[in-house]
Amino acid sequence: MTFIRTGIKLVKYLEFLYIPNVRRFDSAVFHILIAEDDTNTRKLMSAVLRQSGYEVLAAGTGTEALELLETSQVDLLILDIMMPGMDGYQLTERIRESGNTAPILMVTAREASADKVRGFRAGTDDYMVKPVDEEELLCRIAALLRRAQIANEHKLVIGKTILDYDSLTVTSGAGAAELPQKEFLVLFKLLSYPNKIFTRRQLMDEIWELYSETDERTVDVHINRLRDKFRGNPDFEIVTVRGLGYKAVRKERGQI
Repeated sequence: MTFIRTGIKLVKYLEFLYIPNVRRFDSAVFHILIAEDDTNTRKLMSAVLRQSGYEVLAAGTGTEALELLETSQVDLLILDIMMPGMDGYQLTERIRESGNTAPILMVTAREASADKVRGFRAGTDDYMVKPVDEEELLCRIAALLRRAQIANEHKLVIGKTILDYDSLTVTSGAGAAELPQKEFLVLFKLLSYPNKIFTRRQLMDEIWELYSETDERTVDVHINRLRDKFRGNPDFEIVTVRGLGYKAVRKERGQI
């Protein structure tokens, strides 16, 4: 079942049942704000999120969303772009200008690359095009919340290996190693999403920024350096997926 802007019978959300593969992080403690001007879409999305254990706040305009942000705890925002008065881009910019760093997921009918780039430059963290698959939506929400938790704690623990974001150090049984910033960010990104494949372009866009003119082969250089430094690490390895990109794989203890 997918979210469609018109013709939805709200009762259809009852068809949505527990999705066993989505990690929820005790999701009842997380508060999600939905800013969506279409009433049916807003109600359906709210129902799906509540069914998955999240606390939901809903707004029909950007102004209402800002008012809720002033008075409520919000851990993640889901924003439509095409809203009356203040659109999703403007709302995202206002949120970021206020110093709020909560993850933002844009969900919109606009699928052009220029729209996505504008969204990321405004400050969004992820972007989905309608109609939206509920399972994918829940997976993306879980990933954004996980990343936000890691960023807030500024540490990532993989087995007995600890990555400290503040000091750019990696501590393992071999001791502590301080990495150059870009190397650390590549490793931190890969290990934040074990087994997820990242293309060179994805890593470039996030770590070297969307408008960087740096060659994508720079990623290969950083990956090779990381492999040299952490060859034999008992907790992880970086794997090349031919024709696609790279992923980090967690090892079972004792597997070298």
